[in-house]
Amino acid sequence: MDYKFTEEQEMIRQSARDFAQRELLTDVLERDAKGIYPAQHILRLAELGFLGMTVDPLWGGGGMDNISYVLAIEEISKCDASVAVILAVHNSLGCYGIEHFGNDTQKEKYLRPLATGEKIGAFLLSEPEAGSDATMQRTTAVDMGDHYILNGTKNWITSADKGSIYLVMAQTSPELKHKGINAFIVERNLPGISLGPHEDKMGMRSSDTHSVMFTDVRVPKENRIGEHGAGFKIAMKLLEGGRIGIAAQALGIAEGAYERALRYAKERKSFGTEIINHQAISFKLANMATRVEAARHLVYKSAWLKDNHLPYGKESAMAKYYAAETAMYVTTEAVQIHGGYGYVKEYHVERLMREAKVTQIYEGTSEIQQIVISRAIASE
Repeated sequence: MDYKFTEEQEMIRQSARDFAQRELLTDVLERDAKGIYPAQHILRLAELGFLGMTVDPLWGGGGMDNISYVLAIEEISKCDASVAVILAVHNSLGCYGIEHFGNDTQKEKYLRPLATGEKIGAFLLSEPEAGSDATMQRTTAVDMGDHYILNGTKNWITSADKGSIYLVMAQTSPELKHKGINAFIVERNLPGISLGPHEDKMGMRSSDTHSVMFTDVRVPKENRIGEHGAGFKIAMKLLEGGRIGIAAQALGIAEGAYERALRYAKERKSFGTEIINHQAISFKLANMATRVEAARHLVYKSAWLKDNHLPYGKESAMAKYYAAETAMYVTTEAVQIHGGYGYVKEYHVERLMREAKVTQIYEGTSEIQQIVISRAIASE
């Protein structure tokens, strides 16, 4: 692996950094406090070409590699993980799912507007009784000949309201268990789709998160993705790649907290000197820096493997697991280094700590990542 980035990769990273520092930071505290969706920032991401980053230009995308993608997610997450998660779900689940598992007709109709940012994508897998165990899908899609009838509830859905194109997993043949699950493209405005209230979350508060209810929703037969029963495999493959994006997000959160803590430690004085000169603080920063660097290598390696068409399932699970644990550790220490100031919103680190927590939970909990990793190494 060569971590010497190309000129294009450096340009993408700088563009993402400038956008985050100059635009996201201006209102991130207000949006976090009030749960305001970052509509104008998502439009800017579309203008900058960050929606559909890795999609083939044939379908209106940027044709970028996964290293570029994680660099963008990383830089944006340093300032605002809510915007980063919208970007990650849209790219690694919505766009990637249709591009790699859909047919050309589906790509022309649905992928193209996603890739250009005209529409936002959402991924609907989790249910009230099917979180970590995604095989237990209760949402049903009954085959009616030329269409399916969709009934059920999905929860914790990012971009449920603002998204226009859903990628939905549903059970068509319960007797086949997980082999009877199918994947469907569902348009948000179809009759029978309703939303629960906006979730009042601990962190990622300006991202759009709702439960989605389907009541006799008529989905055209041509909107099924892949062969019958391929839905579960598609979902697992999407999550395998999606973990890279969430790992990059966790890395960015950790980096953002570390950078703020380091800056504060160099400015804040106690007992006649800057607090970075006290071993209790300098050792904290040393541990934070080391963990961030280790997480970075795991994240970049998993993206590199994917770019080079090599197996990356184990490595993406390792990256997601370690980066999430690092984000929680580093943000907690950043609050501690700030002392009382770390406990108030003005200094951002308490927000970063709240945002870090969910990286240990969504797209596979840390415990699920350990299962994935342990099974992988047992089979080697």
